[in-house]
Amino acid sequence: MFNISDEALSLGLNGAYFTITELENRDSDPEFSRIKSDALSEIKAGLSPEGIQKDETLRGFRNLHESVGVSDYQVASPENLLKFVLKRGDLPHVNLLVDIYNLVSVETRLALGAHDDDKVSGDVHLRMTSGGEKYVPLGSNTAKTVDENLYSYMDDENDVICFLEVMQAEKTKVTTDTTDCFYIVQGNSNVSDSHLKVATDRVITLTKRFCGGEEDMLHAPWL
Repeated sequence: MFNISDEALSLGLNGAYFTITELENRDSDPEFSRIKSDALSEIKAGLSPEGIQKDETLRGFRNLHESVGVSDYQVASPENLLKFVLKRGDLPHVNLLVDIYNLVSVETRLALGAHDDDKVSGDVHLRMTSGGEKYVPLGSNTAKTVDENLYSYMDDENDVICFLEVMQAEKTKVTTDTTDCFYIVQGNSNVSDSHLKVATDRVITLTKRFCGGEEDMLHAPWL
């Protein structure tokens, strides 16, 4: 199950949320690597610092952050990924499932993420933080203090699995052993429902093509 609070919705958050089960993840796939290379060539051809700054979808995430008072020091994941591409000419390689949704993120400028569903405790809730949540950022072994009144994704054990749309958590990270995933495709008030659906269809299609699985849509504006 997935739940979103009225307070989070009032900020202008929108998104599609679904699971894909019976996945077969692995380190990489040569055919996907070719698809990624071709897509990144097109993205890089029109990418610049000025373009990133002026992009309306990315601006929508900055507006979201400003509305909860973190605009000076938090950057949405798609903007960080685009800056990585601009600097390195490629996306960071993690594993096939993660590489797929990262590619769709830079293609669409939306915040995409997947979480190992077997490690999620109960339901996922998108709501405002109280300050008492448990949060260990991805790649860390140390819990981090969470401020109050920040929208984040949490499970039934009050563990943050995604902080804003900025950083995922170590608890639910996707590995090559992951077989079931909870997916987030998140936008903002500058993002249309049709654009959300394009990104959702793209990540589902690529994931099922290279990793198999069956999707179950939990929440989306078009349902």
